Amino acid sequence: MLPYVHQVTKYDPADRDEHGHSAGTEPATSDHGPVEAAYLQAVAAFAEESGVDRLAIREPQIGGFIHFGLEPPVDGHGLAGLFPAGLAGFHDGALVPIAVGLELVRAMLRDNGAWCRLEVDGEFTVHVGWDQYLYVGSSRPCEAALNRTRALGLFPERLNASPYDFAPDDPGYVQRPADADFWARLNWTVNAHRATFLEEVFALGASRWHRLTRHNIETVRSQLTPRSQLAVWPDLLTDVDTALAALPDEGLVEIVWEDADGRITSTVVDETQFEAVTSQLAGASSAGVVSMLAGEDLPLFTAVLPDSDGVLRARWQTEPTPSDRDWAFLKTLRRGQVVTGTVTSIAGFGVTFVDIGGFTAMINIPELSWRPFDHPSDVVSVGQEITAEVLDVDMVWERVPLSLRAMQEDPWPQVAQRIGQVVTGTVTKIVPFGVFVRIEEREDGFQGMVHTSELDASDVIKVGDALTVKIIDVDLARRRIALSHVQASDASTQGHPHA
Repeated sequence: MLPYVHQVTKYDPADRDEHGHSAGTEPATSDHGPVEAAYLQAVAAFAEESGVDRLAIREPQIGGFIHFGLEPPVDGHGLAGLFPAGLAGFHDGALVPIAVGLELVRAMLRDNGAWCRLEVDGEFTVHVGWDQYLYVGSSRPCEAALNRTRALGLFPERLNASPYDFAPDDPGYVQRPADADFWARLNWTVNAHRATFLEEVFALGASRWHRLTRHNIETVRSQLTPRSQLAVWPDLLTDVDTALAALPDEGLVEIVWEDADGRITSTVVDETQFEAVTSQLAGASSAGVVSMLAGEDLPLFTAVLPDSDGVLRARWQTEPTPSDRDWAFLKTLRRGQVVTGTVTSIAGFGVTFVDIGGFTAMINIPELSWRPFDHPSDVVSVGQEITAEVLDVDMVWERVPLSLRAMQEDPWPQVAQRIGQVVTGTVTKIVPFGVFVRIEEREDGFQGMVHTSELDASDVIKVGDALTVKIIDVDLARRRIALSHVQASDASTQGHPHA
């Protein structure tokens, strides 16, 4: 926050009523003449005394979002000729000389339909508010600029802060950057859906739409406007008549259409403009309607372009989608972290799903227990609260595998110490190459295998039979136990415990 902030207006404080409103005769619109020129000269004086010769555009907006209707709309929103690259030059972070900055102030004073904050980080700010209220902040007292402002017939008043200082809609929400993980996720989405649309918002109320294929993603990426907000949409441009049937009775919507040449156009309109815009869609090959109401028609996921050094400096926030919320949650997780969750379901193929703070993680069968079991329901049950370890955090696939057995003591080293023991266990399974025998007296006891070469061809062995065996090897890497069959006569000489 800058230490010196002044409200600059053409309204004499002596003319204010008991509520602080101006009761004078000054109109709430620009005179397009000497008073407007005085405002611009005052801004120039403050900038010069602050040592500022360039200004950064922050949070630009154009169109119906900020046109108050006090003056007739102007083609180009008052920006015509200011940016060599066209309207896309009016983007967050764009640096402009003072002369262009003053023209932007003029456009805002005239309510031409363009608005932004003009700032130099830590040094200077210019904010234009309603009814010709101007707010100038500086890191310096600017006494000469204040005197110049008064001499121009304007009234500067000291404030603690500008009412137009940036404040995030949700201070706790972190905007997703369009980093390597984002582009990997986007590539996966395009390949999975075959057709996906990328909406590039370079100023609030101004966007470009791109149809993405796996072949053109990098080309589109290289042409995006700096610090743009990006929204990934499914292939929402379908049959034109079906798409237009989604128009609401009232409210702001964005209508998007594609012509036969593949050119994509979009415009934000309300119910008074529906008929005029839909008449333009006669030759469209496809179209779509996106509601501008909060919570409706959310994209698949969103992001904001970082600067070329990878730092995300754009301050605006998009409305978070479910995928964005998942991303934000995943950013809080680390491999090896211990989490608590509730078992929500056990899939038919055995994967167990666990809710960990609103995100669904999963436990694959081998990670449920060190010990053998027939079905995951032998280890966990739906509704059960468990504590597990995070094995990985996949930001592209948005997956988090967990391990329940990582929270248990590994019993295999103890099993390895039993090599040479003779035990009598229960036959649990017979396979062509041998039989499996449980070597512990518990339902989830470890099992080893007696190879057919260890068995007498005359032996008739059935599941459930008791079989005396010797533990001859424990492979800790592959978690396998090798057994040999011990004949009754040999067992009597060696002695053995029960399984």
